[in-house]
Amino acid sequence: MPIERASLLRLAFVLPTLAACQTVPEAPPPASEPPAAEAWRSVARPADADRIARLRGAWEAGLAEARQGGFAARIADLGPALTPAIGQPRAAPPPGPYRCRVIRLGGAPGRRALTVYPAHFCHVGAEGGLLSFTKQAGGERFGGYLFADSDARLIFLGTMMTANDERAPAYGEEEARELAGIVERVGPMRYRLLLPWPRGGARLDIVEFVPAPAPLD
Repeated sequence: MPIERASLLRLAFVLPTLAACQTVPEAPPPASEPPAAEAWRSVARPADADRIARLRGAWEAGLAEARQGGFAARIADLGPALTPAIGQPRAAPPPGPYRCRVIRLGGAPGRRALTVYPAHFCHVGAEGGLLSFTKQAGGERFGGYLFADSDARLIFLGTMMTANDERAPAYGEEEARELAGIVERVGPMRYRLLLPWPRGGARLDIVEFVPAPAPLD
């Protein structure tokens, strides 16, 4: 049963409280009525659909800037996280707690061309027939939903949270705070969320995540 746009926009993202000692719980059974493969196109703003379509250009520009900035060795060290076009089948991450870190490629003049931020907790949930993804801590927090697109990728549509927000605003309410991207599996229980052309001047934000309490290295 396709999810109506009005129903989706009323959904909110609740931030679960996680302790550092938590382990990954058993994943619940899959939803009985997943959204249609193209359902995200009826929800996404045209500008967000365009950013997703230009993902390849974001990779090319971001990696070129990082290499020119002297980060070629660091790119190699980060391995699958910074390797384009390696999405594997079964891209949907199981619900549960994750460790995640943001890797930022490219930037406005005067900013580093490659920045790796400290790891924090993220969470994948199952709500209303959709998977949700929430980055719960760190300088930038956000939440959103994952839409089926193909076996090798899901589409993320979400919003940024401010310091005072307990929940992420629904996608479609505040365009200036909205995010759009792609989730891929890049190894055994290793995933990444790609956010091409984010606001702020970067070319690509990569959110690499693995089940908690596994380390990110």
